[in-house]
Amino acid sequence: MSHLERLGKIRSAMSSQGIDAYIIPSSDPHISEYLPDRYKCIAWVSGFTGSAGTLVITPDFAGLWTDARYFVQANEQLEGTGFELVKLKTQGAAEYADWLGEKLPQGAQVAFDGNLASLLVAQTVKNTLKPLGINVNGHVDLLSAIWNDRPALPQVKAYLLDETITGQSTESKLAAVRQILAKSRTESHFISSLDDVAWLLNIRGQDVPCNPVVLSFVYLSQEKAILFIADGKLTSEDILTLNNQGVEIADYNEAFEFVKNIKANSILIDPKRTCFAIYDSIPSAVKIIEKINPSTSLKAVKNDIEIEHIRQTMVNDGVAMTKFFKWLEETIGQEELSEISIAKKLQEFRAEQEGFVDISFNTIAGYLDHGALPHYSATDESNYTLKPEGLLLVDSGGQYKTGTTDITRVISLGNITQEEKDDYTIVLKGTIEGSQAIFPVGSKGYQIDAITRRPMWATLRNYGHGTGHGIGFFLNVHEGPHVFNPTPTDIAIEEGMITSIEPGLYREGKHGIRIENLVLAKKHDNSIFGDFMHFETLTICYIDINLVNKDLLGQEHIDWLNEYNQFVFDKLAPLLTTAEASWLANKTKAI
Repeated sequence: MSHLERLGKIRSAMSSQGIDAYIIPSSDPHISEYLPDRYKCIAWVSGFTGSAGTLVITPDFAGLWTDARYFVQANEQLEGTGFELVKLKTQGAAEYADWLGEKLPQGAQVAFDGNLASLLVAQTVKNTLKPLGINVNGHVDLLSAIWNDRPALPQVKAYLLDETITGQSTESKLAAVRQILAKSRTESHFISSLDDVAWLLNIRGQDVPCNPVVLSFVYLSQEKAILFIADGKLTSEDILTLNNQGVEIADYNEAFEFVKNIKANSILIDPKRTCFAIYDSIPSAVKIIEKINPSTSLKAVKNDIEIEHIRQTMVNDGVAMTKFFKWLEETIGQEELSEISIAKKLQEFRAEQEGFVDISFNTIAGYLDHGALPHYSATDESNYTLKPEGLLLVDSGGQYKTGTTDITRVISLGNITQEEKDDYTIVLKGTIEGSQAIFPVGSKGYQIDAITRRPMWATLRNYGHGTGHGIGFFLNVHEGPHVFNPTPTDIAIEEGMITSIEPGLYREGKHGIRIENLVLAKKHDNSIFGDFMHFETLTICYIDINLVNKDLLGQEHIDWLNEYNQFVFDKLAPLLTTAEASWLANKTKAI
């Protein structure tokens, strides 16, 4: 079936069931960002492969609501599918609900599959439309009947991590969550989000591309902990280990039925990370407490063992990046290289490193104007051949058993323009200012976002995505609850949190620039004016000095760049060959 045919079948089903608008979110029953193939519904229906978006289908309109990261990609992928791009004004907002409220008459029927919509999304849609006299049904699955070759759920094995890696036992983590529940006088807790389950039980898997998680749910009370996981996922030894840690095992498919029969007086669920179908299955006699999962906040603060593992992982990742960029520089012009082929080569260099498991997301290798697409993903049709000229943006990361990495670098392949140099330098200036920030305890991510953007705003430049996201420990590359973006999210930066700092600049049709490091929040010197914090830069990979316009930098920026590149050389040179170390010495020389 073509995308137009699929759209036609959905509309036919809508007509037969009296549905005036059908909503398809980009999610699964665990409200994951990255999805198993079975739940890549938006891609199957419309052809759009971005990780954030919502489809809305009416009898005479079909639209994809997504944010600025995907505007160009969406325009390309939606061509000829019957779907149109609707540009979100605010990232993550359910603006399609307001649109439906304006377009639909009183008495209209709106539907969605509650297994794919978070409670928060479902509530937003209902709260927007019901006062207008529009009916909302969150229990309608129109796709299963027409998706004949829909992929099955993955069957790969899961496994447990040793405490020497995680730095904290499962018993200790369960106790910490139970203590939070007790303080809030909540009897029970249901966890749907896969990274929270993975952190809590020190379990990892391969059910979601690039994220080492396993499809599962957890129910927790003061008396018991139950892991709902598919039969055969765990070895008998791992099951015994979990049993000894106080965790019962139940079949994955029993989770929904279990929720329907919960006997607790109260239950905590995270409205952003729990699907509407789970929420609507909870008995009416049970008081529902809607709060962020306690584990989300706990896992965001890395312990000392995790931090030491991550520091070593950054060294290994830096070795891979150095070998890759040296190979690229020496190979371009000698062999045919493309965006796709260099992404594969980078993965090969990472795979040589100790503890490597997988990439942490699909590598973004954006050459020339493709660099201006923040979440570009090369296809056979779009794949550029590299030439010894122009800018190349490479945003990539690795999953290692001792940490997760995420790094973006832009390099010159030759014949760089003054505009490209100036843009690069201004972005670099933002990265440096964010990295150098000293801030009072209790500061929020939107304050770091503003500090990072200041050099760009001063030159009337800006970018449409956030400045940074939290990152997991051998877990999801995007991790909350903290975030560095303009939204006034009321989450303080805490000691032990790891976040990216990644300002960018994108000239559509020309080039894109983003320079990303991961930083660790640490205590700083205190004063009579209060307690302060600063960042330790964790990422270890040279920053290209050939693109720097020194005239646009202050001495403090020059000093930071020189000190950082020297730090990179000192850390990596002992692990490189003589030729590689010599090459890196030239890349990291002081300006």
